[in-house]
Amino acid sequence: MWTILEHRRVGKRLGRLPVEILKRYEKWKDVVTFSRPEGLRLIKGFHDEALEGAWRGHRSSRLSRQHRVIYRVLSREILVEVIDVTAHDYRAR
Repeated sequence: MWTILEHRRVGKRLGRLPVEILKRYEKWKDVVTFSRPEGLRLIKGFHDEALEGAWRGHRSSRLSRQHRVIYRVLSREILVEVIDVTAHDYRAR
């Protein structure tokens, strides 16, 4: 089973998101926890992809047409760190 760590800003952003996006995020976390991050690639709706440029080493999954979850795998065994849940804004902070 994988552990998901959320950056402290993620909690603040989740409070402002629509209920549908929150439900999709919870589903995303379930897939990662039980099927590993590789399981996201099997579900076409998430459009999981590697990011480039300043975000090299991170990945992005769709929660809706507008919202994305940005994350990185810190350990091949057990750890996924969620960096942000954003409205498709990839500028480095």
